[in-house]
Amino acid sequence: MKSVLGSLLMLLVLASVGFAQDESGSTAAPAATDPPAETTEETVETTEKEAETDLNKTLEDAAETAQKTAKEAGEYVSEQSEKVRQQLDESEEAKEVSAGILKPIYSMAEYMSFASFHWVAFALMVSGVVSFALQLVLGKLVVLARGGFSLVEIFGDTQAFLISLVGLFLTTQAAAENSTFTESAGAVLTATAVGVVVGIIFYYWGQSIEIQAVKGRRVEQRKEKARRI
Repeated sequence: MKSVLGSLLMLLVLASVGFAQDESGSTAAPAATDPPAETTEETVETTEKEAETDLNKTLEDAAETAQKTAKEAGEYVSEQSEKVRQQLDESEEAKEVSAGILKPIYSMAEYMSFASFHWVAFALMVSGVVSFALQLVLGKLVVLARGGFSLVEIFGDTQAFLISLVGLFLTTQAAAENSTFTESAGAVLTATAVGVVVGIIFYYWGQSIEIQAVKGRRVEQRKEKARRI
């Protein structure tokens, strides 16, 4: 009888222990697992690619919008200019003002329609083209080598070069229509030679002025630094 009771007691103890283990195992939270390193890197690369794609698309959209806006603005300005021109063409007052501006110019042109005048004008235009062309190329390189740079001077020389070039075209056209200048090879060659020589002289003169300006700016910068110290 004692052995039977002992066996039953032993079975109860074992059953209670097993039940406690099953309960603790069923209530325990599953252990968290870290994501694989490769998956994280792929996610980062994908995010970066998406961000780069979005940025490129944004830039393309901005460029397209700017281009469209510039085109529309150009068309608007062109339309408004055409409207203004038509209104001025139909205005009697505008015609009178235009005639008042052109009349003295026409009178002077008719008075000076001789070969010598066109020779002088041609030589002057050639000198301007040569002088300012050298200023834009060689002169600016010399100034830049000395540590100087000025956009204002570049724009000014560019404007003067274009004016001289257009003036040369118009002078040649006027000479061909109103005088015998273009029919004389000697007149054309001598005017060109004189214009080239004068242009070179004015180029060296302008270059020396720009170099002096660079030196003056350096002196002013030194004085400004000394005042700050």
